[in-house]
Amino acid sequence: MTEKNTPLLDELEKGKWPSFVTEIKRAAVKSEAAGELLQVLERSYKERRGHWKHGGIVGVRGYGGGVIGRYVDEPQTYPNVAEFHTVRLLQPSGWFYNTKTLRTVCDIWEKYGSGLTNMHGSTGDIILLGCKTEHIQPIFDEFSDAGFDLGGSGSCLRTPNCCVGPGRCEHACYDTLEACYNITNEFMDELHRPMWPYKSKIKFSGCANDCTSSIARSDCSVIGTWRDTLRIDQEAVKEYAAKINIKAAVCDKCPTSCLTFNAETQELSVVGEDCTRCMHCINVMPKAIQPGKEKGATILIGGKSTIVQSAFMSWVIVPFMKMEAEDDFAEFKDLMRRIWEWWDEHGKSRERIGETIYRLGMTKFLNGIEVAPVPQMVFRPRANPYVFWNQDDLDRSGTALDGSKL
Repeated sequence: MTEKNTPLLDELEKGKWPSFVTEIKRAAVKSEAAGELLQVLERSYKERRGHWKHGGIVGVRGYGGGVIGRYVDEPQTYPNVAEFHTVRLLQPSGWFYNTKTLRTVCDIWEKYGSGLTNMHGSTGDIILLGCKTEHIQPIFDEFSDAGFDLGGSGSCLRTPNCCVGPGRCEHACYDTLEACYNITNEFMDELHRPMWPYKSKIKFSGCANDCTSSIARSDCSVIGTWRDTLRIDQEAVKEYAAKINIKAAVCDKCPTSCLTFNAETQELSVVGEDCTRCMHCINVMPKAIQPGKEKGATILIGGKSTIVQSAFMSWVIVPFMKMEAEDDFAEFKDLMRRIWEWWDEHGKSRERIGETIYRLGMTKFLNGIEVAPVPQMVFRPRANPYVFWNQDDLDRSGTALDGSKL
């Protein structure tokens, strides 16, 4: 395959940014499938329509997910990509690999597949693009012997994903790496055997910077937070005061105006009950401001892209939860089981959790999972269509973010 055969794709190699076209061309040196993939893609761009058919029953013994069937619509024209299935592998927490592991992945994949990979997919898996049906089971067997397992696909728990957390980030309010690993292993059956109305995703972010974009991309967002107040090093504040305008760069941009900088004493103060834990001040002055000591996570529900309804951002259902490996994340696991049971009972086909809540209402959802309503669930007081108060709500006690009983 030469460059003159793909004039439209060649345009995507121009400019200063890396190009997937270049990588496919490199793979095409060894792989006939990669070469034909370029031809199909060039034709799709020229004709402005796709030439792939998705679906079909392909997989490995004992699993209901992890392999995505894909076929070209003209197999006689493109025999090397007539079957071009995708295999998903579970990724390690935080995407930490050594070179031996990466070489093992590539060696097995080049042996059976096209050699093309996506590191990583939007859910977080290692994505292996393009293999024939006859090679799916041998691929799985070799990866299994090497210590790998399949990721999620279909109407199941998709592979949980996390930020780098305490592996490299001082702002992590809980161990995202351990949480992701532990909970992935706990719900392995839900991950490998589709059983729900549609897919369900969990993403773990160690702080409100939300480096996994969980609030927009996952049905359940686990975002690190703290229950007490910010810790401020006044000596470090003075050092920052000599470099930046703290009032303009920090205080004036605080969403709740909870920070005040005294120019005379060069001290920074915070009204703890007004702080929304947005991380802006910590991002600007990390040496002077740190999260509080009582750390945990906020649990949010309902984030997704457009499917039945439009795109949703997830919203709070548990303002603060301890996320501790010492108790095996028992409280979070129990919550997820109750959420999935309610959704499995009430959800329609291809309806995400957030869409089911939107259709039936927040009151039915909270009653179904036995969670008491709290003010943090309300986005805008008396203007939120989801939350309605009833006597049953008043009979159950809840805990606010500051620890007080409602």
